[in-house]
Amino acid sequence: MFCTNCGKEINENAYVCPGCGALVQPKSTSAPENGAKKTNVLAIVGFVLSFLFPIAGLICSIIGHRNAAQYQDQYKSLALAGIIISAVALALSLLAVVLGLLWVYGILGIIASVSGV
Repeated sequence: MFCTNCGKEINENAYVCPGCGALVQPKSTSAPENGAKKTNVLAIVGFVLSFLFPIAGLICSIIGHRNAAQYQDQYKSLALAGIIISAVALALSLLAVVLGLLWVYGILGIIASVSGV
């Protein structure tokens, strides 16, 4: 290691440069708190909600997918999976409602034709 003030080579454990007396910045063994890795929470929440509440899961997953670049594309594929699962769940729900309505109106039509109404 070298002194940042005078350039003289110094010991790795030194606190003061023996050549110029300048304080030496000790090497940090732990990662700085400002450089802590951030997590794309909306991607995770969107994926989980896609199974329980597809509309909320779709919204959170889309936002998580859009913001993935801010988190070094962390969990981008998880957000994409949340989007796909939410879309499929919403499509199946819509299909179930339509088929249910057709079934109810079909049954009502059969009852009406049998009863002569």
